[in-house]
Amino acid sequence: MSASELKIRTYRSLDELETIRPAWDELLAAYPLATTFSTPEWLIPWWRGFGGDHEVLVLGLFDGPRLVGLAPLSLTRIRVGKAIPMRLLRLMGDGSQDSDNLDLPVIPGFEDRFAELLLKFLTEKRNWNFAALDTMPAESLVAGALRKLLRQKKWIAIEKSRPASAIVLPPTWEEYLKLLSSKERGKIGLRTRRLEKKYEVRIRKCEQEADIAPFLQALYDLHGKHWQLRGSAGTLHVPERRQFYGELSRLLLKRGRLELWVLELRGKIVAAQFGFRHGSTAFSLQEGFDPDYSADSVGFVLRSQVLKYLIGDGVRRYDFLGGIDESKKRWGAEAGQYADLRIARPLSAGAAYLRTLHYAGQSKLWLRQNLPEPVWERLHQINLGLRRTSNRTN
Repeated sequence: MSASELKIRTYRSLDELETIRPAWDELLAAYPLATTFSTPEWLIPWWRGFGGDHEVLVLGLFDGPRLVGLAPLSLTRIRVGKAIPMRLLRLMGDGSQDSDNLDLPVIPGFEDRFAELLLKFLTEKRNWNFAALDTMPAESLVAGALRKLLRQKKWIAIEKSRPASAIVLPPTWEEYLKLLSSKERGKIGLRTRRLEKKYEVRIRKCEQEADIAPFLQALYDLHGKHWQLRGSAGTLHVPERRQFYGELSRLLLKRGRLELWVLELRGKIVAAQFGFRHGSTAFSLQEGFDPDYSADSVGFVLRSQVLKYLIGDGVRRYDFLGGIDESKKRWGAEAGQYADLRIARPLSAGAAYLRTLHYAGQSKLWLRQNLPEPVWERLHQINLGLRRTSNRTN
């Protein structure tokens, strides 16, 4: 590889991106951290659902004719303080709360040059104010190279982490059960047997396109029913999300990567799980169960049987994506993290904005750590009230 052979090419529409789909697939096959969230099957349907009036700005790094790096970015207009217009550069797929593990895939060995050329491109282009590269894997090769380069160039770079969790799965179901506490291990067998004794139980995986629509509709209904009891509509009623899930499911099914499951009692769907597979990792995206059957632990039973199937089918990692809580830990999940990296050119409006946010966050953290709990809680509630009042009057 010579530096002169490396070129950055830009893609500003979905039609242009379709022209590099085969090369994109080859790049991901060679990238050790590749996940579904960096694939065209995820990002292109996501954009059709949520792209709106945002601008595609995807950068491809080519070594001669070979695609060796990809930066799937987008430009969005925002207002700071509801008054100051700014242009936000972020990872394609970010902004709807659907995507995790977004990344800048690269052939190992090219990450330093990719970071250099990416930063050179961003230095020359003045149509953005700051960048938010969120939910990247902590081990991202390009993110690691960018961190070093940003320090050298004295750019503004503010990084935070957010929690994630996943189960490292052993080769057999029996070995997996040994990882759990005796209490959790006993629940799996007991609840499954109790359900099978009480009902005619059927667990089905979506394996043909005709099943996608009814399986997804069941997921939407169950998810909505659960959240309605809490006084909320949930998130799956949004038309853009339903459009995205439908197209995504069809594309993943064709590639044998869809993990859409339902549990039926006497022919009625009472629990559903929506996920997908990439390599030996299965990702859990959404789930829902009928609250009328909560005493029967239908969601718990479905997860246990899906896990049993996945282990037998060679899956070695079950990724819960963002967040870590006790319910995930009981399944054997281990804590991980994503990295959020905010950057801006030195002495720019974006840099001033990021510094302001950073200092405000530090002040809030200091108050949180040093004020007595009742005083902090009172200030927090006053602040929330002021925000709600401001939102109603603007």
